[in-house]
Amino acid sequence: MFLWQYLALLLLVTVQICRAFPVHRCEEFTNLSFGNAFFGTSLKIKLLLYTRENATCGTILSHSNLSANPEFNLSRPTTFIIHGYRPTGKPPNWLKKITEQLLIRKDINVIVVDWNHGAANLNYFKAVENTHKVADNLTDFLQLMQERGASLTSIHMIGISLGAHIAGFVGAHFNGSIGRITALDPAGPQFTGTPPEERLDSKDAQFVDVLHTDIDALGYREPLGHIDFYANGGTDQPGCPRTIFSGKDYFKCDHQRSVFLYLDSLNRTCASRAFPCSSYKDFLDGNCLDCGRFGAAGCPVFGYDITKWRDVLLRLNQTKTYFTTNTVTPFCMTQYRLDVVIWNTEERWGYITVKLHGNGEEAVATVDHKAAQFKKYTETRLLAQFDKDIQSVKEVSLKFSTSNVLKPKYKLRVLRIRLTHLGHQERPLCRYDILLEENKEVTFRPLPCEESNF
Repeated sequence: MFLWQYLALLLLVTVQICRAFPVHRCEEFTNLSFGNAFFGTSLKIKLLLYTRENATCGTILSHSNLSANPEFNLSRPTTFIIHGYRPTGKPPNWLKKITEQLLIRKDINVIVVDWNHGAANLNYFKAVENTHKVADNLTDFLQLMQERGASLTSIHMIGISLGAHIAGFVGAHFNGSIGRITALDPAGPQFTGTPPEERLDSKDAQFVDVLHTDIDALGYREPLGHIDFYANGGTDQPGCPRTIFSGKDYFKCDHQRSVFLYLDSLNRTCASRAFPCSSYKDFLDGNCLDCGRFGAAGCPVFGYDITKWRDVLLRLNQTKTYFTTNTVTPFCMTQYRLDVVIWNTEERWGYITVKLHGNGEEAVATVDHKAAQFKKYTETRLLAQFDKDIQSVKEVSLKFSTSNVLKPKYKLRVLRIRLTHLGHQERPLCRYDILLEENKEVTFRPLPCEESNF
């Protein structure tokens, strides 16, 4: 056989193989530039499907013909990810991670709603205007899904910033019959002070969970869901820049932190337990540590698995909760209730630093948001939040300080100290008769508390 005949035969075989097994082209989220945002973009919407079979390779879904995408299995639950305002036009840096983590958690359809054309615009008001058009498009798409047998109760919409309100508009079109809406720092500008029909509302889905991380700037301040989580009080996230000289991160870090906190909950890096409370101040003061109303599960844990508390939260109707975080992932902190009884004749004011030691690790909590008052034979209750969870505490270190540079050093005569883990059903740790000299650390082995001291 001549070489040209061999090459022709090889080409023919290759063509037949390609026809029998067509190569799937991976679709990407629209990548625009600052120039696009500067001149403004007209709305275009792409729906990108990801499944466990193609977790990293998106497929464009038809808006009108679901039969065109046989890989879109409507018997599976479907989660929509809806991004927000994109002033630079670039794809979100968290998009790939959240898609992959959702698919690891559950065999579902993940649909990324790409409305970058329309969200990429320096004119924020134009992007807000486009949210209603995106919601109308998604409403039509969900109606198609319904016609093909999909259940609205199996729909979960995760909306970020403006995307949270888009999810709310869609849910309102279906009279709140969508299964769940998760709102990650819903946008505040142009939505604050508006009636429920013009923003996300708890009636927009059967269950609405909301996270607030930037209520003093880009986020929405008031509660919007069946449960609203306020991370670090909803403002000034740890590790985010505090001055404008840090550049663009100063404007977006607090707002964007909501997504990264949710990612922590998805990959089970750790669990951030949240406490119902009327204010962040009361939470930090240790006045909101009673979780009895939630039964054996205890206070709710922020994130993907909050549906474990769904029934009790629906009965409570609207619950406002608080939790604190570390500066970087893993963001979760470990809470202990710290009860201190002293026997000094005079009252003392000051701060307590606690260190837990075990298995070669150390966790630190400094209760310093305000000076605590210690009175003779009166139990002072504090909330101690540690940067990590020590599974088996072998030693405890305590330090008392007052920050009074010019006054004489004080001593705190501790009659009893008790540490109660707020996430585990385990026996509290106690120690009795300790003398704390100001700014001097004392280390001791804790003892299981006696029953009478619970």
